[in-house]
Amino acid sequence: MSENTPVASNFIKNIVIEDLKSGKHDAIITRFPPEPNGYLHIGHAKSIVLNFGLADEFNGKTNLRFDDTNPVKEDQEYVDSIKEDVKWLGYDWDNLFFASDYFDTMYEKAVLLIKKGLAYVDDLSADEIREYRGTLTEPGKDSPYRNRTVEENLELFEQMREGKFGNGEKVLRAKIDMSSPNINLRDPVIYRIAHATHHNTGDKWCIYPMYAFAHPLEDAIEGITHSICTLEFEDQRPFYDWVVEKCEMENVPHQYEFGRLNLTDTVMSKRKLKQLVDEGFVDGWDDPRMPTISGLRRRGFTPESIRNFCREIGVAKTSGTVDIQFLEHFVREDLKLKAPRTMGIVKPLKVVITNYPEGQVEMLDAEINPENPEMGMRKIPFSREIYIEQDDFMENPPKKYFRLFPGNEVRLKHAYFIKCEEVIKDENGNVIELHCTYDPETKSGSGFNARKVKGTLHWVEATQAVPAQFRLFNPLLVEEEGSEEKTFLEQVNPNSLEIHEGFVEENMKDVKGGDKFQFFRHGYFNVDPKLSTPEKPVFNLIVSLKSSFKL
Repeated sequence: MSENTPVASNFIKNIVIEDLKSGKHDAIITRFPPEPNGYLHIGHAKSIVLNFGLADEFNGKTNLRFDDTNPVKEDQEYVDSIKEDVKWLGYDWDNLFFASDYFDTMYEKAVLLIKKGLAYVDDLSADEIREYRGTLTEPGKDSPYRNRTVEENLELFEQMREGKFGNGEKVLRAKIDMSSPNINLRDPVIYRIAHATHHNTGDKWCIYPMYAFAHPLEDAIEGITHSICTLEFEDQRPFYDWVVEKCEMENVPHQYEFGRLNLTDTVMSKRKLKQLVDEGFVDGWDDPRMPTISGLRRRGFTPESIRNFCREIGVAKTSGTVDIQFLEHFVREDLKLKAPRTMGIVKPLKVVITNYPEGQVEMLDAEINPENPEMGMRKIPFSREIYIEQDDFMENPPKKYFRLFPGNEVRLKHAYFIKCEEVIKDENGNVIELHCTYDPETKSGSGFNARKVKGTLHWVEATQAVPAQFRLFNPLLVEEEGSEEKTFLEQVNPNSLEIHEGFVEENMKDVKGGDKFQFFRHGYFNVDPKLSTPEKPVFNLIVSLKSSFKL
C-alpha cells in the first residue's frame, strides 16, 4: 500500500481535479518511468511523490515502468535498485511494466509509419544527421535518402531487424519537417541498430526504438491519463503528440511538464553521478555523499523526511535550485522525537579523575530523549577514566572560553563538576592526557547549586567504551571563484569525507545498520549498514544539530 498523504495544491493537481470533475477521465492513471541506466536520486523522489501521491489521493493507479530502450547502458542492477528505492520511500505500484514488453508493438507502429510515408531508412552517420539538422536559427536540409520508396524502406527496415547491418550503418527516421522551428520535429531518429544483449529480451532484437518514440507509445498502450515529466521534455511534446496521432493509438495521453529539482552543493545528473562512481571519486552509488536515494538512505535520511521535503518544495512550471539545508531541516524535524540521545567522542582526549576511587564504576541516569520523555531513561557508566573531545580543551584559551582549561571547572553531562589540575604532554609537546579532580557533591540531579559553571562537556567512560568510527561529510562539490571555468570533476571536493576514530557509550555495542542516534553536541548519526561490524560500529553523520538556514 502506498503512503497516502495528500499532495499539496499545484497546477498539475488542479488539472487532475478539473479532468475528473468534467468527466474527461473516470479515473487517473499515472506512471513513474525511470530509465534503468543508473540509481535514482532526490530529483526522482520528487517525481515519485507527485505521481504516486496524485494517484493515491484520487483513487487512481500508478505504474512503475522501466524505459529500457537502450541495452548498452542498462542493467538489472539498476532495475533492482529502483524497485527497492520506490518501496523504501513508502510507495507500491499497481502494475510493473517494461518498455521492452512492447517492442513488438513498437516495431509494428514503425512499419505503419513507413507504409504511410511518414518514416524512412537513412544511411547518414550520426554526425551527418546532426549537421543536416540545422540550428535554432537555420532550417535543416533533407537527407539524400529521405525520398526512398515505401517498398525500399520496408525492405531495408526488415533487413535492419534481421541483423544485416552493423551499428550506426542505418537508422529509421520519422518524416516530418526539416524546416520546423522545433528541432525535435526535424525528422527525428526513431530506431537505431544496437547489437547488444538486452537485460529483458536477450538477443531477440538488434534494433531498438529511441526513447522519444517509445515513451508516448508506452503511455498510450497503458492508458496513462496524465503523463507527468520534467521541463526539459517540453519541446518534445509536439513529437509526443505526433507519434500518438500518426501511430493511430486508441488512447491519447497528454504530457504535462514541471520544473526539475536542483540542489546546492551537489550534482543531479545521472551521467555525472555515474562518472563519479566509475572513476572512483565515491564509494559506489550508495556513497553517503551522493544525492541518490540509496546514498541518502545509507547516510541516514528517513523516507518520511524525503517525502515531506518533496511536498514542501512544491510543483511549479519553472525549474529552480533548492538549498540543501532545506532537505536537512526535514530530517532534523523527523528525527528529533525518534532518535535516542547518546554520547560519542569523535576525537578523544583521555581524562584521569585523580580523586575518584580506583576500580569503582558508577551507573548514572540519563534521558533517552528529553524531547520525548516516553522513551524513558538509560544507565551510563562513570569511572576514574573518561574520554572528552580534544576540541573541548585549550591550554591557553581566549576570553569567554567556557570549556576545560588549566584551573577551570566544567560540568560533565549527567555526571559531576571536574576541574583541570595538570596537563600531560608527549615528547613533541602534544597534549595526550589531562589530570582532573571532581567534586562529589555536584552530581547531576542532586540539586547542587552552591556555584555555577558555564561549560558542559560530553564524555564517554574509558574502560567500557566501544571503539567506533565516525564519518563526517562536507559538500560533494565546491563552488568558488572561477568555478564556472572548471570542469565538473575539477569541482569535486577532495575533503568531502572526514574519518575519525573515537568511542561511544558502552550501551552502543549492539547497534545495527540503520539505527539512528543523536550524539550530544555533534548531530544525528546513522549506523552504516555496509561498513559497521559488531567489534566496531561505523557512524555516518546525517546532519548537524543546528543550521543557519531560515525557513
